Parts: sequence; structure tokens; C-alpha cells
Amino acid sequence: MTHSPTFSHVGITVPNLTEAVDWYRDVFGYYLLAGPLEVREDESALGRAAAGIYGTGFTRFQFAHMASADGSGLEIFQFDAPAYERPAEVFEFWRSGVNHFAVTAADVAGFAGEIAAAGGRQRSEVVSIDEGRGFSIVYCEDPWGNVFEVCSHPYPYMWSA
Repeated sequence: MTHSPTFSHVGITVPNLTEAVDWYRDVFGYYLLAGPLEVREDESALGRAAAGIYGTGFTRFQFAHMASADGSGLEIFQFDAPAYERPAEVFEFWRSGVNHFAVTAADVAGFAGEIAAAGGRQRSEVVSIDEGRGFSIVYCEDPWGNVFEVCSHPYPYMWSA
């Protein structure tokens, strides 16, 4: 293998960028790196780049880059067109695409409670993955239906043999 990529960030779509930036700052402790930035469907360099990614018809969008204390990134988008739609079922785990993203918090139950108190949702009960080692997870949603998992320990520690 000639490349060994590392994880950079995950991107999510929300109906209100300012509210989402505030929520992820207040609940997750993430900090703003850049933005909100605006991109218009025009002949500017960003406009042409966005058309190459999203096609035509997006009119305008805003986005912001945030990061966690460990440097993992969260990119948040708000598109003008087509209009934001929240699907009836936000966790279509059987479909292709991102199933969820995950974060680490030592007290998964406590953090799930904070998420719910801040307008998010706890989707599942706290599940013990390995009682002897104290590994647990819980699935949650932000207020806009983006699904994420909260893990009690760092990923390589929980899943290495």
C-alpha cells in the first residue's frame, strides 16, 4: 500500500448553520475553525468547485468547519436549494452512505443525557460491549436527525483483539 490516510472530518447537513455551530460548540465542546463561509452558484472559484461536487441547482450554501480537542473535524452545511428535508426515518442503516459518526466520552450515559437535555435525542439504551473492561456505547441524534454513536473508550482500544 502506498497511501496510509488518516481520518479528517465528517460533513453533516442542517437547516440552520448558526444553531448547529452553537449546539456542537455548547454540547460537544467543538471549536470553530472557519466560517460560516458562503458559496454561490456562480463563476467564482468556489462556485465552480461546488458545482463540480454538487451539480447545478444549489443556488447558495453556507458551511463551517469545527474541530474537537483531538483534532477530528466536523463540517456543517446549510443549503438554500433544494430546500432542507428531514427524512421521516433518519437512521436508514441499510442504505449506502454514512451510517453514523462516533465520538468518545467516558460517561456515555451522562453525555447522552446532556445531548437529550440540549434538544438532541438518545436513540438507544446504553449497551455494554464488554462489561469486564467497562466498554459501552449509546446511539444518539443531534436536533436535526444526524445520528452518532458515543463510545466509552477510544476506538482502537475497544475493538482491537
